[in-house]
Amino acid sequence: MAENEQRQSLGREELEKIVVFALEEAKSLGVDQAEVAASQDMGLSATARLGDVENLEFTNDRGIGITVYKNSCKGNASTSDISPAAIREAVAKACSFAKLTAEDPHSGLADAALMATAVRDLDLDHPWQIDARQAISLAIESEAAATGFDKRISNSEGATVGTNRGMRAYGNTHGFIGSYAKTSHSITCVVLAEADGAMQRDYHYTSSRVPGDLENAANVGVTAAEKTIRRLGARKIKTTTAPVIFIPELARGFIGHAIGAIAGGAQYRRASFLLNAAGEKIFPDFVDIQERPHIPQATASRWYDAEGVATYDRDIVADGVLQAYILSSYSARRLGLATTANAGGAQNLVIPGSDTDLAGLIAEMGTGLIVEELIGQGVNAVTGDYSRGAVGHWVENGEIQFAVHEVTIAGNLRDLYMRIAAIGNDQDLRSGIRCGSLLVDGMMIAGT
Repeated sequence: MAENEQRQSLGREELEKIVVFALEEAKSLGVDQAEVAASQDMGLSATARLGDVENLEFTNDRGIGITVYKNSCKGNASTSDISPAAIREAVAKACSFAKLTAEDPHSGLADAALMATAVRDLDLDHPWQIDARQAISLAIESEAAATGFDKRISNSEGATVGTNRGMRAYGNTHGFIGSYAKTSHSITCVVLAEADGAMQRDYHYTSSRVPGDLENAANVGVTAAEKTIRRLGARKIKTTTAPVIFIPELARGFIGHAIGAIAGGAQYRRASFLLNAAGEKIFPDFVDIQERPHIPQATASRWYDAEGVATYDRDIVADGVLQAYILSSYSARRLGLATTANAGGAQNLVIPGSDTDLAGLIAEMGTGLIVEELIGQGVNAVTGDYSRGAVGHWVENGEIQFAVHEVTIAGNLRDLYMRIAAIGNDQDLRSGIRCGSLLVDGMMIAGT
């Protein structure tokens, strides 16, 4: 493969040929098993600040990773050079590394019987035909809409328009070979507002696989400005225990701590506050967490996982009870269980909500804190202890009263999960965890 050809965009067929070539090389060196993943990413990101271009970035990355298994020993190597000579060298390196690693009886490919067969198109590929000038223009438009919204908008951290198209191919010595293309597009705007000598910052963004589904660039800027203005006049509150609402962007992270705790790696390393919790009630009766890998155009849709195992619909939590963990073939073997087709992570976790929107949850809460931003990383994955800086709004009698900052919310996740009182219908679809606003009763709020 000539050097000038390497600079060109690769299609799925070309990536699959590269994968097959690497697998054949591995087999010729006498490995027991091998797997190969190849990728190509092309994208554009344009950032405008204060009406001018601040950053323009083009992406054209590619690479191939080879993993081999010999006598229960594992070796891997990777390269961004996809010429035949470079691939042969990478395969040889992987084989040499396998000779230096300790035996691990749990290593190896997933079972051949679990490989995906008929792969369906999940409608993930929607390129955005936008050039640098157009992207810059949209970024400037978004920022201008924000800065012109209110005279109290005093500065900007910029607006960014981004687009990416990626190709993925995977194959192994079971005979599995698969590939797909996926796109992601976004517009983001971040601005600052000032009043009475105090400054506040907030942002808004839109993202989708389909460019036509993005919010209007000006609307993104206006929403960012509105959210920033609402933060002005923020104050501390006295330390108290009160209900807390996590908006959808934060609710998914709050639930995500449980997902990390039931991942196979956390379980077999015994580094989880939900250790051996399968079959236990960890949420209230009305909480379900459903894995739905085949939602068209969704953020985390996959027909097969990172090991070629066919993905499938399942309930991870049903009626508040943890049904199963999130396992790759390796973590499953470590635990004496079967893979759940989650090599590479979970796919489209859906947490069904009630018929109540955020306004309804606020009314139901009565008095408490709406959390709109979290600060810091104060989550202990082993004990479940949770302590995060928070920014948001204080509510009394079901009505928002004023903005709040410089407070800390705290508790233990095992207890907090059981205190979830309601889930809203305002699901955020921009993430692999689709959850609405969460109302949690009785959290400690540390203020003055």
